[in-house]
Amino acid sequence: MKILITGTAGFIGYHVAKRLLERGDTVVGIDNLNDYYDVELKYARLLQTGIDLTDVEYGIAVQSKRFHNYTFIKLDILDKDNLNLCFKTHQFDAVCNLAAQAGVRYSLTNPEVYIDSNIKGFLNILEGCRHFNINHLVYASSSSVYGLNKKMPFNEHDIADHPVSLYAASKKANEMMAHTYSHLFNLRTTGLRFFTVYGPWGRPDMALFIFTKAIIEGKPIQIFNNGNMKRDFTYIDDIVTGIIYVIDKPAEANDEWDAQQPDPATSKAPFRIFNIGRGAPVDLLKFISEIERELHLKAIKCYMPMQEGDVAETCADVTNLDYIMNYKPRVSVPLGISQFITWYKSYYGVKKPVLSSQQESLFDA
Repeated sequence: MKILITGTAGFIGYHVAKRLLERGDTVVGIDNLNDYYDVELKYARLLQTGIDLTDVEYGIAVQSKRFHNYTFIKLDILDKDNLNLCFKTHQFDAVCNLAAQAGVRYSLTNPEVYIDSNIKGFLNILEGCRHFNINHLVYASSSSVYGLNKKMPFNEHDIADHPVSLYAASKKANEMMAHTYSHLFNLRTTGLRFFTVYGPWGRPDMALFIFTKAIIEGKPIQIFNNGNMKRDFTYIDDIVTGIIYVIDKPAEANDEWDAQQPDPATSKAPFRIFNIGRGAPVDLLKFISEIERELHLKAIKCYMPMQEGDVAETCADVTNLDYIMNYKPRVSVPLGISQFITWYKSYYGVKKPVLSSQQESLFDA
């Protein structure tokens, strides 16, 4: 297939593009390379896929020097004219939209950028798919849409109408916008609710990255809700496998959909929503202890109250994705943490950390 992937300098986008390229698909990747986090990390991901950074210029297609089937364009999904030109030029079979303004806490202080990227930008993607006859749109949603829900595990067939951050609200809005286009224009759309994705080349604002960096540098880590947190940590390779399963199997209308008892995860239109996680939440303190074990260092823990916009627990019911796509996450949390830390030490050139006085007394050889 010929696939447009947005956000290909991002964590998940980079891994999805690489996997598709390796299996022989033709990929056009776009990313605006914003500075929400370290741009150098984004550049490094692009280098891994053969993009020469000296050739990167806004709106200009750059051919990969590693993959003959990969083209990268620095482009913002808010730029409707150039985005439409990209659609028109390349005539894609499918689109995987992973470009978004991420981060729950950042949305508390910078709400406008979420409306711009996650609402206006996503509208441009939908319009491009509509006008250029895209067969299937796969897009990133988030486990955060479950918000105040307490029923565990989270199930796509349950109502999720009580988000607790603007980020979550923007992702829920994406699902509703996608359904509208599925209904009005018969556009096949599939939304994926990601659950705490981690692994090599991960985002610096995510827990594993933050904890690893702080522990190595001998700095305290903040543990919110006094450690009473659980997350459905899901390794990147499992996530990518699930995404590609979904790309390969476009959404279909549910002929048994009942308007008297509407199922939020399907529709009489070609629309679907899937959870994509590991389905096995891990206690945050246990997660931290695995990092300590792998680093042979003890964390300096600073216990904090719950943050606004956060939730105490997430757990994905992945029964639906397993039934339809044969999705089976395989990477354990200890193995995933080990893989990340190996990458982290290699990427940042970590040899032997300089221990703080607090860590020296707690050091576990």
